Amino acid sequence: MFVYLSKKIAIPNGVRLKSLSWNGVNGWIVCGGENGLLKVLKLDSSTGRMDKKGAGGPSNLSMNQTLEGHNGAVVCVCWNENYRKLTTSDQYGLIIVWMLHKGMWFEEMINNRNKSTVRGMSWTADGQRICIIYEDGAVIVGSVDGNRLWGKELNLQLSHVEWSPDGRNILFGTLQCEVFIYDSNGNYLSQLPLYCLDETSAATSIIGLDWYDSAEGVQDANQPTLAIGVENGRLQLMRHEADDAPVLIDTGLTATNLKWATNGSVLALAGSYGGSGQIGAAREVAMVQFYSPYGQHLRTLKVPGGGIQALSWEGGSLRVALAVDTFIYFANIRPDYRWGFFGDTLVAAYAQPERTDSTVLFWNTKTDERVTKYHNKLIRVRANSSLRQAAPPHPHDSSAAGARRLRELRARDADRLVAGPHAPPLQCNRLAARLEAHRRRAHVRHAHAVSCRRRLPLLRVHLAISHSHVEAHLRRLGHRTAA
Repeated sequence: MFVYLSKKIAIPNGVRLKSLSWNGVNGWIVCGGENGLLKVLKLDSSTGRMDKKGAGGPSNLSMNQTLEGHNGAVVCVCWNENYRKLTTSDQYGLIIVWMLHKGMWFEEMINNRNKSTVRGMSWTADGQRICIIYEDGAVIVGSVDGNRLWGKELNLQLSHVEWSPDGRNILFGTLQCEVFIYDSNGNYLSQLPLYCLDETSAATSIIGLDWYDSAEGVQDANQPTLAIGVENGRLQLMRHEADDAPVLIDTGLTATNLKWATNGSVLALAGSYGGSGQIGAAREVAMVQFYSPYGQHLRTLKVPGGGIQALSWEGGSLRVALAVDTFIYFANIRPDYRWGFFGDTLVAAYAQPERTDSTVLFWNTKTDERVTKYHNKLIRVRANSSLRQAAPPHPHDSSAAGARRLRELRARDADRLVAGPHAPPLQCNRLAARLEAHRRRAHVRHAHAVSCRRRLPLLRVHLAISHSHVEAHLRRLGHRTAA
């Protein structure tokens, strides 16, 4: 995975940003800031020309509308992508629902409770219901047409809210660093344990709750989709709300925001490092760290400025927008695609919304023949076609060269390999047919000798294949060193 800054947009009059959200379906970007600033932008994708540094992507704005209505700092912005609605709130508790009409955004509804500050808003995955929380514990759930479904006063100081993907439960985060689970009608269910905290942890607060709804599929049925982050930089990644063995990460950052990519493959954590205030201490550096759903650190992106106030992913998960001081920074993402090419066949793996495994496509680029296979817990795809032109030896040639050519001939259709984290690598020929067990065993004997002998849980991290060998770089789970 490779990440780099590609563009920045300056906010007029030097207004500092407080909130940011990127519509993953239509590409609109809403940013809120001090003094009632609220703008909806959209990057122009029609030109498709490269910028001076070759970063690529759009460089102009096809929409740049300022929305009037807020007086205080706009601290919450939330898209309803299914119904093309925008919900915003400022520091004084004023909530405005905006609708799109003839290419312009207009006020549709206004609500002001005049009692407390709105701390969070969240739509269900289907866009039918919204949950709004106030710092004093008030909760309001409404429908997309503006009707109030129910309201409740909780004896909590609320800070964050998140719906479950199926819309049956609601998670509430508090200022006391606690997470509670309620059903969709406001009935208390349980408290969610925060395993990422321990007795040695200093007082901290929750900085984010984000639950991937699996709308674009998952690579593994047991992949964590619920992310909880606290200010001291610790993360808790859970498979469901009752997961008692979550993935725990200590990032070392002073965290401010977290957000799953729109396809759930990467978690972005914004924060800062350093700046303890002591003489001689290193200067505080704003950065974004990227993690896999299983807690593997993928990349760190340093960002200029005084701190990251908000972050949001573009639909497709190839760019991320960052609200930093009076600028919006854009970073391009170059993921590690799972693909290979041998002979005339392209092999590519991807996730489908209706499946919990990985779909592997074999596409013959000359005949346009396509074959689809499925593999659980897929990590890598590697291919080798260096010996596809090996000539068959004479049947009675017993020389060393003849024996070598015979081995090459037998291996020529065994040059495509797919590997999962624990299961033996799956080898197929150009027609996606599996090789016989005894032919596969010769290639992977060395890679699995350690696992069989010591019976240790190993994770296959790096993979390579040649005409005669498969090499796998292994790492013991829970350790950073190679096994």
